[in-house]
Amino acid sequence: MKVIFDDKQPIFQQVAEVIEDDILNGVYNEGDQIISVSQFSKTSQINPATITKGIALLVNEGILYKKRGMGMYVHEGAKKKIMIKRRDRFYNELVQNLLDEAEKLKLNLNEVIEMIKQKKKELGYDEDNS
Repeated sequence: MKVIFDDKQPIFQQVAEVIEDDILNGVYNEGDQIISVSQFSKTSQINPATITKGIALLVNEGILYKKRGMGMYVHEGAKKKIMIKRRDRFYNELVQNLLDEAEKLKLNLNEVIEMIKQKKKELGYDEDNS
């Protein structure tokens, strides 16, 4: 697992998002054990305390749970919780920023939609699912 971290948010939050991404992408399913702190630290070159803090964030959100002496596991319903959280963030942050910028540029809704469709086409996203 090679992860590239940036300066936009704390690393522990980025660690949590990497694990969330793995759950959303099917790397981990509900009930699966996730990578250990030591393995994550070794592969990502991140301090184990930082990884532990990211995992604790997911435990507090009900995404992960600990089996004593066994490790961390994906909670039942975790994928749905992540999707709800991320859709909310998408709507409240990204869509809001998109609309604010479109307003500044005097783009109407149809122009914005056409730009999104064009970008999807350029990136090769499936028209129905992405």
